[in-house]
Amino acid sequence: MSSDLSIQFFDKQFAEQARTGARELNPFELVAIPYLKGRVLDYGCGMGNLAFAAAERGCSVLALDASPAAISHIQQRAATQALPVHGAVADLRDYELDEDFDTVVSIGLLMFFDCPTAFRALSNLQARVRKGGVVVVNVLVEGTTYLEMFDAKSHCLFSRDEMESRFAGWDILHSEFRDFEAPGGTNKAFATVIARKPGGSA
Repeated sequence: MSSDLSIQFFDKQFAEQARTGARELNPFELVAIPYLKGRVLDYGCGMGNLAFAAAERGCSVLALDASPAAISHIQQRAATQALPVHGAVADLRDYELDEDFDTVVSIGLLMFFDCPTAFRALSNLQARVRKGGVVVVNVLVEGTTYLEMFDAKSHCLFSRDEMESRFAGWDILHSEFRDFEAPGGTNKAFATVIARKPGGSA
């Protein structure tokens, strides 16, 4: 997350989800499921529902998030279920990855960074996916009017064509826009791109 404000917002939400046992995959995670393989990075993993879905499909997963409540839940669940999910608390604005992955997933995170940080983080994720590997990225875009969870000084609503342009030269496997109604008559506008890195085996 990009600031203490957004971390606190989601840490409270995740703590409540841990108490209620909510484990449903959101629509964007469901889209990602068929593309998960091998060594997976879940960057901004939240409660880890996608990370565990990946592990149940035979993947090993590094799950990173700034929320202590979410990561504590993931660590306990991984131990209880004996699944290969390693959860770690991380400030993802400047986190240095030290390994490569077959699949990199970042759903609903990058918009919580200021735009230069978001673009730098995306470039770092692209660099860490192996040739022939897949990146799944989902962000809020222009047209979003629900801003309650953002730090006013530190967020980034991507332009509607930003994601595809950032994957120029990659094989775009899936690209879509989806709008959802939000509280107070506001709107959340999402872009999702799934792309395969050139080279390697498909």
